[in-house]
Formats: sequence, structure tokens, C-alpha cells
Amino acid sequence: MAEVTASLVRDLREKTGAGMMDCKKALVESGGDMDAAIDWLRTKGLSSAAKKSGRVAAEGLVGVATSPQAGAMVEVNAETDFVARNEQFQNFVADVTGLALAVGDNIENLKRSPYPGTRHSVQEELTRLIATIGEHMSIRRARVLRVESGSVATYMHSAIKPGLGKIGVLVALEGESEPEVLEKLGRQIGMHVAATRPDTLDVSMVDPSALVREKAVLSEQARASGKPEAIIEKMVQGRIQKYYEEVVLLEQVWVHDGESRVKQVVKKAGLVLQGFERFALGEGIDKQASDFAAEVAAAAGYVGPAS
Repeated sequence: MAEVTASLVRDLREKTGAGMMDCKKALVESGGDMDAAIDWLRTKGLSSAAKKSGRVAAEGLVGVATSPQAGAMVEVNAETDFVARNEQFQNFVADVTGLALAVGDNIENLKRSPYPGTRHSVQEELTRLIATIGEHMSIRRARVLRVESGSVATYMHSAIKPGLGKIGVLVALEGESEPEVLEKLGRQIGMHVAATRPDTLDVSMVDPSALVREKAVLSEQARASGKPEAIIEKMVQGRIQKYYEEVVLLEQVWVHDGESRVKQVVKKAGLVLQGFERFALGEGIDKQASDFAAEVAAAAGYVGPAS
């Protein structure tokens, strides 16, 4: 049995990122064997992750990455905003986003893929990270866009470092043009999408049921004015166009000049906008309001002064 020295504990901590006491215990339990201690910590991580899996994770980071004619975006959630500042977490998000370029945006396939630079999977690396940082985390969603010719540009709003932030956008532009032109226009469209939050690329992609509901509401509003049916029909058509301008990217007014339509800007550049994706961190997740001070007091066993 090897002696568990301070140097050995420090080495294990550097390899795994686990706490000092956990590293010491792992080495004691494994007789000083470094590999066995790492496995012990991973096993402990599995247990820790299970206990944390019920917590709401709505913070974290969105990552974007590109390769020639492709772009990937991944959202990884954690419980608190503090984790987004953790370098290990940032590296994990960046690594998984880069990996998505190669394996695609199927989350289960992504989790099963070998984690870069290791002999274990992405899911196992995530489990290790959960044990190290002490919060529930999850790879929530991923998206990969590709083009035959052209470029997939990215835009990151509120970036904390290149490719990582709170709101990410992918923009797929098809066509022959100079790389600088593609990159500039793609970034401008990305900024536009981040600001306007369109639902679809073009009119043909609007959800038919949503359109029926919108027409019904607009028709009732128009009838309330007492106008004849022929006039009402024209009023509804005009308002539907306004609806398209709100939810359809190509129909929206270009935020960079306040006059042109996005479709006019893209056409003038001689390109075709094939698709886009926008991830806003935590959107759609029911966040639980909590009193952090109360949580800390409860964890410490503090019950307050007697009445």
C-alpha cells in the first residue's frame, strides 16, 4: 500500500478537480493507487449526480462553433450563474460544442461519444463535472446547420469569452461569395435574429394552426368596427402581413437600417438564407424561485431564534 502523501492528494486533485478531502479519501480507499482513486471518485460522482438530478438547472452557457460550411450550437445547463464563470464548465461546453460538429446534434449520440482527450464518454465527463462542482447539469439541446456552398455564421450575445454566452445564433448562407462578405452578413443577420426572435425562416413555414388562430382573432377585431365583410377581408389580409413581419425572418424589417426587408438584403448580396437557429439560455424552463440565504441556513441546520 502506497503512502497517501500531500503531493499525491494534490496530483489527484489536479487530475480530477475533486475536493481535497474527497481526493484523500479516494486514495485511502484505493490503497494509494492513482487510477483506482480516479475510478473511486467517478463512482462517487455517479452517486452525487443522482442526488442532484431533481434540481432545476436553468443557468449555464450556450456554445457555438464552426468548421468549413458547418456550424454547431449547444446549450448546457447548470443550477446557478456562478457555474458559467467556472473554467472547467466553460471548457466542457466548448469541447461538447466542437464535438457536435463531428457527430451531429442528436443529444443521445453526443452523450455517448468519446470526450476529447479522454478514454470516457461525454456523459461520464459530465458526471465527473457534477461531482466536482456540486451542481446538477445537463446537455439540454444541440443544433448543427450545414451548407453545400457558402458559410454558417455565428453570433453570440453577452459573450463571456469567444463562442460562449447567453444567446447564440447560427445563420446558414448559401452561395458563392467572398468569405469576408459571408462572415459580415452572417454576423449581421445573427444580431438581427438575436434581437427580433423570429419564429420561422419564411412564410411557408408558419404553423398553419397558429395562422388560423391569428386570422380568427383579427377577423373578430375587424368585425367589431362594423365594417362590411369585403372591407373586413382586406383588413385581415393587411394585419396578417403585419403578423408575418413579426414572426417570419425574411419578412422582417432589417434592424440595421430600419427600412429594408431581410429578404431584400440577402438577395442584394446574391445569397440564399437557408436556415437559422437561436438559443436563449434557459428559455422555456420553469425556474423555481428560491431564497438562497434560507437554503444556506437550512443546509447549516440553522432554525432561527426561539420565539
